[in-house]
Amino acid sequence: MFGFINLNKPAGFTSHDCIAKLRKLLNTKRIGHGGTLDPAATGVLPIAVGKATRLLQFLPTPKAYRAIIRLGVATTTDDLEGEIIKQLERVDLTRTQVAEALNSFVGTIEQVPPIYSAIKKDGRKLYDLARQGKQVEIEPRKVTISEIKLLKIDREHFFDVEVEISCGPGTYIRAIARDLGEKLGVGGTLANLVRTESCQLSLENSLTFAELEEDLKQQTFKPIDPSSLLGHLDTVTLSEDDSQKWCQGQLVDLSQGIHHSREISAFSPEHYLVTYGIDRTFLGVSILYERLEVLKLKPKIVVAQ
Repeated sequence: MFGFINLNKPAGFTSHDCIAKLRKLLNTKRIGHGGTLDPAATGVLPIAVGKATRLLQFLPTPKAYRAIIRLGVATTTDDLEGEIIKQLERVDLTRTQVAEALNSFVGTIEQVPPIYSAIKKDGRKLYDLARQGKQVEIEPRKVTISEIKLLKIDREHFFDVEVEISCGPGTYIRAIARDLGEKLGVGGTLANLVRTESCQLSLENSLTFAELEEDLKQQTFKPIDPSSLLGHLDTVTLSEDDSQKWCQGQLVDLSQGIHHSREISAFSPEHYLVTYGIDRTFLGVSILYERLEVLKLKPKIVVAQ
């Protein structure tokens, strides 16, 4: 089996739990995921099967979430899984105040990851250090948030703010909830999180475990073609002879018998290209390579047999 699965991760499962379950369902060990989700979170978890695991590094990185941020409450983990360390009886904020505070996070910002996270410090995961009660200085990281849309505010039981967030890799929505609460002076924590988009996969087209099991039972399951998720990269089509050379690890001259979808005018490091054979067979991913001032294609990932 070769390709991707758009899995709708259920609550209560770690990303590792999902991989373990899929290995049994698909009867294969070669499975990986494209971006961890916290156990309480649900939504899109990109899954690579077979040789597609080697392509995870090339998938587009933007992500989108729908989140509920609870203001007036702060916890140790920055979500409802942790212990409450602050709770107000009443939160008195206007929609305008909340919207203005949310807008301040849009752009490239410095974000301090939650102490309960899988980021490593001196070779050890932060959540292991946190559970031991150790004080750890966490360095802020630059993340990019392209849009935050305020959907609604529910004041019935708590002060819950529902938002849609579009962001780049490495962004912690829990940290946004925490920092929003601090900015407004009331404390904040993440109450609910659904990932709606990741790696060009959307929640609307995702599969639950039950749906996947049924498709496998009916023998109607087909993994997603890897090339359909790599549309952000340039493409090249090789002749039959060049395809054979390329699959054997040889360099191929870019100027001879090759057609590409966008103009490639100059060499640039880490310029990757989706590579096809003359019959549109997906061969893998190339990288531009310069030798004696001539651009050549160098195999980066070969998935063709």
